[in-house]
Amino acid sequence: MTEAILLVGGKGTRLRPLTVHTPKPMVPAAGVPFLTHQLARARAAGVEHIVLATSYLAEVFEPYFGDGSSLGLHLEYVTEDEPLGTGGAIRNVASRLHSGPDDPVLIFNGDILTGLDIRALVRTHESTSADVSLHLTRVTDPRAYGLVPTDDTGRVTAFLEKPQTPEEIVTDQINAGAYVFRRSVIDTIPAGRPVSVERETFPELLSVGAHLQGLVDSTYWLDLGTPAAFVRGSADLVLGRAPSPAVPGRCGDRLVLPSAQVAPDAKLTGGTVVGEGAYVAEGARVSGSTIMAGAVVEPGAVITDSLIGVRARVGERSILTGTVIGDGAIIGADNELREGVRVWCDARIPSGALRFSPDK
Repeated sequence: MTEAILLVGGKGTRLRPLTVHTPKPMVPAAGVPFLTHQLARARAAGVEHIVLATSYLAEVFEPYFGDGSSLGLHLEYVTEDEPLGTGGAIRNVASRLHSGPDDPVLIFNGDILTGLDIRALVRTHESTSADVSLHLTRVTDPRAYGLVPTDDTGRVTAFLEKPQTPEEIVTDQINAGAYVFRRSVIDTIPAGRPVSVERETFPELLSVGAHLQGLVDSTYWLDLGTPAAFVRGSADLVLGRAPSPAVPGRCGDRLVLPSAQVAPDAKLTGGTVVGEGAYVAEGARVSGSTIMAGAVVEPGAVITDSLIGVRARVGERSILTGTVIGDGAIIGADNELREGVRVWCDARIPSGALRFSPDK
């Protein structure tokens, strides 16, 4: 049996206001908490035991998922008193693992949506007798990422900081946030202090001659660290571009959850999700967006690539493009909010107050 660790302790600062009351992995994507998709994909790959390394709003996870039996999993929860980073979080949950010293342990970052072939990563790890195997993906513009070059056999040769000049871009391969560790390697991570696997653990393993193997898999990969990425990821799940057995319905242009109401002439496209108890009124047009539970979209509103929070309200004829509306916020009629605008939870914008706002 392969077991796994899921790193779900981050504060999700870049996702605010979505993460003010909700930890990032619990923000809904395609109708269910994003973490559900990761758990379901791990189970489909044969994983049975998963330890969740929690920190921020840790009390939210267990009441929702319980012991994991509804997903065919055995889940355990370990909470950090102080944030420990990726490596520190892995080390902090080591005592809950059942694996032997040479067994593989899967580790996933809690904010990555991917089509990775998990079984292939484990097979690569075992066939190469690696100490750690890493999922690598290729990106068009690697300047925002640390680079991970490999040799002709896929063995990792270095971990490089974000490139500052074109000459420093020696590869388009980056760390994609999924790993297989030999169980004994986890015990070499220092305990009780913050540790970064990217900046400390992996470079130190290379320096002592450990075998780090890379598997390049670029089928689908998205870091859900920003609101725009989160909205896109949810839409891609609904459209079937990103695979997940946890999407609660058939893939297509829209996903309307059972207790939601949508007027017959409202138009939903582009992987739009309408959450439980939400209402989309007549004449509204919603594309590539997420309307969360209990939210209301009033007649004639036009919403594109945006996220409308729990019990928020968008007024008649308002136009929202690339915006995030926090839980309980109210946008009055005849407003226009453009790319990058975030409205905080419970805020009130009067009718006609904003005809255009660039970014704030």
